Order: sequence, then C-alpha cells, then structure tokens
Amino acid sequence: MARPHLVIFDCDGVLVDTETIANHRLAALLNGAGFATDFDHCRRYFSGRSMKSVQEEVEGTGVTLGADFVERWNDGLAELFEGRVEAIPHVRGAVEAVRDAGLPYCVASSARVTKMHITLGATGLLPLFEHAMFSSTMVGRSKPFPDLFLYAATELGQPSQGAVVIEDSVPGTQAGIAAGMTVFSYAADPMADRDGLAAAGGILFDDMRDLPRLLSLA
Repeated sequence: MARPHLVIFDCDGVLVDTETIANHRLAALLNGAGFATDFDHCRRYFSGRSMKSVQEEVEGTGVTLGADFVERWNDGLAELFEGRVEAIPHVRGAVEAVRDAGLPYCVASSARVTKMHITLGATGLLPLFEHAMFSSTMVGRSKPFPDLFLYAATELGQPSQGAVVIEDSVPGTQAGIAAGMTVFSYAADPMADRDGLAAAGGILFDDMRDLPRLLSLA
C-alpha cells in the first residue's frame, strides 16, 4: 500500500495489554448485578467497546447496573491496573517508526482519556501520545460507528481517505472500515476473533515488528 498520511492507534490490546485484566473484572461486576456471563463472553463481545455501550446492551436485557455504573468502573481502574499493565510486545518500536517517518499519528480509544493516562503512563508510552489523544466520550457514538476515527482525523487536519487504523477488536475494525480507512487488525492474542476481524475488513497481522513494513515505512 501507499504510505498513509495518518496513523490512528487503538489503545487497549494494541498499545497496552489490559483486556484480560479488565474483562475478568467486568465479568465479575456483571454477574454481581444479575447478568449471567463469563470472562470468555466479555472478552469476545465487549472488548473494544465503551462501558456506556456495554451498559446499554446489558440493561436492554432487563438487568439494572445503576446510573453510576460507568463511574464505578472508571473509579476502580487505577487500582486495577497498578503494577499489572505491560506494553504490547514491540509496539514502542512501531510507534517510534511512525513518529520518525514524520507521519501524523494519535491514539483513539473507546476508553476515557483518564484511563489512557493510567495505562499508557504505567507502560511508559504516554509521552509518545500526549500530543493527540481521542476518546469516544468526545463524540456521539462509540465503535463500531466511525465517529471517533473521523473526529480524530478532522482534529488533526487530515482526510479520512488514506488514513490507517491499528485495531484489535471487531467493533474497532468495523469502525475504521466505516470511516473509509484501511485497518490493520492485530491478532496475536490467543483470544483474538480472527474470523470476525477478517470478516469486518481488517488486514490481520501478528507481530508489531511487521507494522513499519505494512505501513510502507521500511
């Protein structure tokens, strides 16, 4: 492919390894509220989505999570991730290759910016992204809708055509494709939905060391 003019990184599962920790906690919270689920279900169906959209889906079944569910979730993140978050293998080198090539880049996540500060800060990646951090809380609809990626491109003064998204979830891949962007879907996690990612239009890859080549930077 031609070298992109913008690279948008998802956060959880692409930059930082948080999905296992987070979805174990989510399963416990949902079961405690009366919504029967388990880690595997949460990991497969709720990864990459905002807590607001998760709450809406769960409460659509008749289970009440409470008006403060999202706040309770976010209030516990610092303690949950303390000393337990690691960067995705080799992702620092991939991000630095994008930066050193002079390409505009950013992080755009379903999570709040405060959560990104926690996880990126814990892994030492925060200085690479402080210049441009975007959250689904800044737009009307979260992934799988394209709003977040389109907003990020607009804020950075770049057209959506010719932009690239790095994702790991099916909703995120769907959002990038809906935005008219090329999506490289990171699928190294053993629980990655490879068939779902491919069906959504993602180009699958398993090693962050391959990313500079995929972006025509090497």
